[in-house]
Order: sequence, then C-alpha cells, then structure tokens
Amino acid sequence: MWKVLLVEDETFVRESVKEIIRWEDMGFTLAGEASNGLEALPMIKQDPPDLVLCDIVMPQMDGLMLLQETRKAGIQSKFVMLTCMGDFESMRQAMEYGASNYILKLSMSVKDLRETLVKVSKELSNQGVTTERASRPVTASTAPREKITHPEVNKIIQYIEQHYDQDITLKFLARHVMMGENYVSALFKKKTGETLIHYLHRIRINKAIEYLTDTDWPVNQIGHHVGFMNDNYFIKIFKRMTGTTPSQYRQQQ
Repeated sequence: MWKVLLVEDETFVRESVKEIIRWEDMGFTLAGEASNGLEALPMIKQDPPDLVLCDIVMPQMDGLMLLQETRKAGIQSKFVMLTCMGDFESMRQAMEYGASNYILKLSMSVKDLRETLVKVSKELSNQGVTTERASRPVTASTAPREKITHPEVNKIIQYIEQHYDQDITLKFLARHVMMGENYVSALFKKKTGETLIHYLHRIRINKAIEYLTDTDWPVNQIGHHVGFMNDNYFIKIFKRMTGTTPSQYRQQQ
C-alpha cells in the first residue's frame, strides 16, 4: 500500500476526500492528516509518505511552501495539489517544484481522484525502473484533439498548438473562449482527461524533440523557441516527461 498524507485546512474538504473513494482498493492507505503545511512538514520528515495530497492555500504554511521545504529536505514524496482557484500561475509553480498533478476542489469527482491516483501509482511503481522505457518521446498522436468534439475545448487546443511558443496563461485562454477560469480548467480536464498545464507541457516537449532531432540548435535556444523562458525549468519538464535530459536525448538519437 502507498502511504498518503492529506493536508487540508478545511475540515469538510478533508472528510469529503477521505470518504469519496475506497483508498485501499486503489492501493493507497491514508496514513495521516494535517490542517496546514507547518503541521505537515515534521510529519513528512519523520515518516515520508509516498503521496502528499495537499491544498495550496492554507494558513501558516501554504502548499507551495510545504512542497519546497519537502524538496529542500531531500524527500521525493509525490505531491498532488488541491485548489479551488484554478490559478494557472500557482499550478505552474507547483509543477516546477515537482508536483505530479492538481485537482480543482470545486469540481472534484470520484473519477478525477481515481485517475490521479492511478497516475501516481504508476509513477511510484516506475521510480526504480531504468529510464530507457521512460525515454520514449511523447508523441502528438496521444494528443486529445481527435477525440474531442467540444468546440471551446477544441478552440483552446488549436490555440495552444499554434502559439505554444508564446506566454500562455489560463486567464488568457478563458477570455479566448469567453468562459470563467475555474470552469475552463474543469471543462478541459473533463473532456481530455488531462490538465491544461500537462497538455501545454506535452505540446512544447513534442516540439522540442523535433528540434533536437532535426536541428543543431543549442538546448537553451530550443527551450526558448518552444515557450520555456527558464532553461532549468525546460530541462526539468523535459526529463520528467521523457526520462532523460534534452542533451542526453540528442546523444541517444
């Protein structure tokens, strides 16, 4: 069983998350709970859980700070962030610090939680496996575009595919389809099975793979060309999605 620490300041949400799903059936066990990051951090250090299911906005120490402090302590527990904001910037920061996923609390369903736990379970199971299998590139054929019939979601997908090299925010995409930010986040995840951040990263990494294969551009230039202005962040996301760094990928090819 994978051990889970639930960190959430709202008692009602904590109880709902605990009751919404049969954790043991998914291979997880709720090993503890905390109401904020300050309370959770010593628990993580004393007995590192496999997964921290964590709210972003909390008193005393928020979820992003808890994630950072956990990484500083050298603990590689998986993090899934809970949020009711649909804040694209907070999600970007969480992913940069190593979060596996996020779930919008207002639209959280059994399906959302089950899909997230399946993803995390696979990540945990594969941690000790060599990167050769993981290094197979993510290809555009896995993009949800062909499966989707929702016009607004298709419009978002088309915009990302055409402007992946630009600064794309949830706020802009919501305005682009004339919908609320929270609704757009939940709708995209529901229709594609993938968060907006994951989809944007996947498109950018696919394009980066093409440039690594077809050009001799330096890695930092490729990162900028596909929309990553921070070189370290580009390398981190590339490695997370392919199992290897851009330079290593180019050498393997």
